[in-house]
Amino acid sequence: MLHAQRWILGMLAGFVAPAFAASPASEIEVTMLSSALRTPVSEAVLSGSLDGYFHAYNFHAARASGEPFWLHLRLSQPLNSGTDALIVRGGRHLRFEAYARRAGQASRLTPVTELPGYRGVHDVIYALPAELLVENALYLRVTAMGAGAEDLVFARASLTESLARGAEEARMISGAFGALIALAVAALLIWFVLPDRLFILYASLFSMQALYIAYLSGQAFDWPLFAAALPLNSHAWNVPAALSGAASCLFVREIADLRRYSPRVYRVFGAFALAFVLLTFANAAKALGIGAWVTPLGNLLFIGTAAFSLVVSFLAWRRGNRAAGWFLVAWGMLEAFTVATAGSLLITDTEPRLLYFGLPLSMVAAAILVALGTADRLREQRRALSDAERRAQTDSLTGVLNRRSLLERLDSACLRAKARDLPISLLFIDLDHFKSINDSYGHRAGDACLVAVVEPMQAELRQSDAIGRYGGEEFVVILSSADANAARAIAERILKRVSELRIDGFGAPIQLTCSIGVAASDLLGVWGEQLISSADAAVYAAKHSGRNQVQIAAPLPA
Repeated sequence: MLHAQRWILGMLAGFVAPAFAASPASEIEVTMLSSALRTPVSEAVLSGSLDGYFHAYNFHAARASGEPFWLHLRLSQPLNSGTDALIVRGGRHLRFEAYARRAGQASRLTPVTELPGYRGVHDVIYALPAELLVENALYLRVTAMGAGAEDLVFARASLTESLARGAEEARMISGAFGALIALAVAALLIWFVLPDRLFILYASLFSMQALYIAYLSGQAFDWPLFAAALPLNSHAWNVPAALSGAASCLFVREIADLRRYSPRVYRVFGAFALAFVLLTFANAAKALGIGAWVTPLGNLLFIGTAAFSLVVSFLAWRRGNRAAGWFLVAWGMLEAFTVATAGSLLITDTEPRLLYFGLPLSMVAAAILVALGTADRLREQRRALSDAERRAQTDSLTGVLNRRSLLERLDSACLRAKARDLPISLLFIDLDHFKSINDSYGHRAGDACLVAVVEPMQAELRQSDAIGRYGGEEFVVILSSADANAARAIAERILKRVSELRIDGFGAPIQLTCSIGVAASDLLGVWGEQLISSADAAVYAAKHSGRNQVQIAAPLPA
C-alpha cells in the first residue's frame, strides 16, 4: 500500500542525480587530477601548472583511494554577468572547496547557499561572476567526511531561479510535514476521547510518513533537533519507512475489519507488521555478513504487502466496507503519482517536479482521505451500535418500547415530573376479545392486529410521550405533564381510533375495540409502577363494565 510507493520512489530517486546533470553536462567539461599525484600542493594546482595531469572524470575512480581529489571545470558557454551559478550536487558527507583563477591568482568561492536534495544529497550553489572567470579556470577540491550518497554531478543554472526553486521545495516539504504531523496529533488527541486503536495506528502511520518525506527530501537535516539524525544517512528515512509499513499493515487489518470477516488474513497482516519491524533493525545485518540479502528481501516485502493490501482493501470495499474504499482511493492516488513520476523521469532529462511537489501533496491528500475513511468507519460503528440499542429497547413485533425499556422510561419521566412539580398520567390499553381473534383467525392475524393498533395510538401522542408493549395484547402509554382530565381526553380519542380499525386479509374483516384504564399522579398521588397497578385495575373495571370504554382509576379511600 503506502510502502510500495516508497520502494518505487527509492529506485527512481537513484536516477535523480544523473538526470539532474544530463542537460547541462555539455556546458561543463569536468576532468580530474591523476591519482598518481599523491596529495598535490594546492598552490601548484591553482596556478595551472598541473593542468596537463587532469584526465577524464570518473567519480568512483576518484573515490577509490579514499583521499581528497581535485577537479577542473571549464564552461563551454560565456557567463551571464551576475546571474549564473554553479550547482554541485553530491552526498552530504562530501565537502567542497571551489576556486576561480584570474590573472594567475586563485580566489576561493564562497557558497551562496546549500539546498537539500533527495536521498542524502545536497546542492552547493556558487555564484559565478564573469570578472572572476576571465581565464575560465574553475577548480574544486572534494573531501569525503564519512559515508553517504556516492555521487557527484554538476550543473550550470540561473542563480535567481535556483534560489527560488530551493525556497519552493522547502515550503512544500515543510508544509506537507506540518500537515501530516497535525493530522497525526489530531488523531492522537481524539484517541484520548474515543479510545479506538485505529486512531493510534493512524497517528503512527502518518507521523512516520512525515518523518520519511522530511528526511528523504533532505529538508529535515537542516532543521533544529532533526539535524541530529545526519550521521544516520539513509537510515534516517529507511527506519520511518519500515515503521510506517508496519503501522500500515496493522491499520489495513483494522479498517477492513479482518478480525471478524477473515481471522486468517488478520494474522497474515500481523506477520507482515512483524516483518517490517524486523526490517527496521536489519541494519545490523551488515555486521553479520548477510547485508546483501536485506535489500532484496525488503523490496520483496514492500511489493508483496502492497499488492496484498490492495486486494484485501478492494474485497472489503466490495463487501460493503466504505472505510476500506476510502483507503483504496488513497492508495490508488499515491501509486498514480508514483507512475507519473516514473514516466516523467523516462521522458525528460530534468528532475520531475512531481517528485518534489506531487509526492508530498499526495501524502497529505492520502492522509485526509484515510481520515475520512476512519471517520466513516466510526460512523458505521455508531450506527450499528445505535441499531443494536434500539433493537434492545423495542418490541420486535410492534416497534414500540419493550417492557423493560418502558419501565425505565417511566422512572425517568416520574423523576422529571417530581422535580418540576408537574403531573404525569398513564394509559393502560388492553385489546378486547384478543384471545378469540387468535383462536378464530390464527396467530398471524393476532400479530397483524397488534401491529395495526400502534399507529392510531401514536397519532394522538406528543413527542414527549412514550408507548410500550407491556405484555401480550397490553400497551402502556406515558403522558408527560398531563393531568387526569387531559389523559381522559387522549384516551377517548385513542378508543375511537381503534374502534374504527378494520384488519383485512384473514377472511372476514376483523374489527377491534379496546379498554383503557387511566391513572394520574395528580389524582392518585402515586408514581412509577404504582401508576401501572392503578391503571391496570382501572382497565380491569372497564372490561367488567362492558369493554370498549375508558375507566379512570379512583384514589383509594383513606
